[in-house]
Amino acid sequence: MTITFDLNIYSSLLSKYQPRIIKNEEENEIFLEIVEELLSRPNLTPEEDALLELLVKLIEDFEDKHYQLNISTPKSRLLHLMDARSLEAEDLVEIMGSIEAVVEIINGRLEITKQQAEDLGRFFRVAPGLFLFN
Repeated sequence: MTITFDLNIYSSLLSKYQPRIIKNEEENEIFLEIVEELLSRPNLTPEEDALLELLVKLIEDFEDKHYQLNISTPKSRLLHLMDARSLEAEDLVEIMGSIEAVVEIINGRLEITKQQAEDLGRFFRVAPGLFLFN
């Protein structure tokens, strides 16, 4: 069975929903509602699936641009784990080699080395990659 894509049906969907670059929160909410409605359908046509893919991309682009609050860094991840365990800089001296190294990393003047990341990963029981820039 060959699935065909009907350009007339797709054009009709584009005309009905008028997808475009999202400029504000109100437009984002409108497109989110359309996506939710499409996702609630049991079987999408190829044309509806293409529309859904386009809308999701437009929403992702808007949200990537406007909601960068959760961007984390190796330093912020380390600080979060330290805070969660109520640890102070002195508590990491054995892992990092010296208090100076710990302070420099916490203050953002020094990056965590691969070896330190591996040691931190073992200590916190997390993936060492959390402490490295990708």
